[in-house]
Amino acid sequence: MSKLYFRYGAMGASKTANALMTDYNYRERNMQTRLYTPAIDTRTNIGTVASRIGLKEEAVTFSPEFDFLDDAKKNNIENLSCIIIDESQFLTKKQVYQLSDIVDYYRIPVICYGLRTDFKGDLFEGSHWLFAIADSIEEIKTICFCKNKAIMNARIVNGKVVKEGEQIQIGGNESYIALCRKHWKKGELE
Repeated sequence: MSKLYFRYGAMGASKTANALMTDYNYRERNMQTRLYTPAIDTRTNIGTVASRIGLKEEAVTFSPEFDFLDDAKKNNIENLSCIIIDESQFLTKKQVYQLSDIVDYYRIPVICYGLRTDFKGDLFEGSHWLFAIADSIEEIKTICFCKNKAIMNARIVNGKVVKEGEQIQIGGNESYIALCRKHWKKGELE
């Protein structure tokens, strides 16, 4: 039975590395996948999914207007064994439902990897709707500097945790750190 999966975690939890390993596992068995990444993510070359540990793969980019169902149909949906979405927090509600249609009507598993919340502790639109309708929800864990589980994403500006600003600001280790809830609340980095 095909499912819509949401695998989430804080920054640095190896979500992208997991997405790339999943993609590799399918391809190693001569199964066709379709890997997607948001066009807004400009940390590496646009159209490349790249993990902090050095794994990378070319991918199809999506924007808020992108139609996943239409793209899958144009690219021989019947030949796909799996669809993998990196940075799924950037999906829209409509796109999450398109992905669920691929699962429900074409019996193709869709595995989404992304953040649960932003630096303010608010859900992203894509994460909100994946939590609402995904068949399987799994946390990918990481740790805070205090050795407790990190569940919050702190934005860092000039060496300090900030909790105001635009929801979306693309960045990596230079801009964000995963913290436990206590240290996120206190704004402590170590």
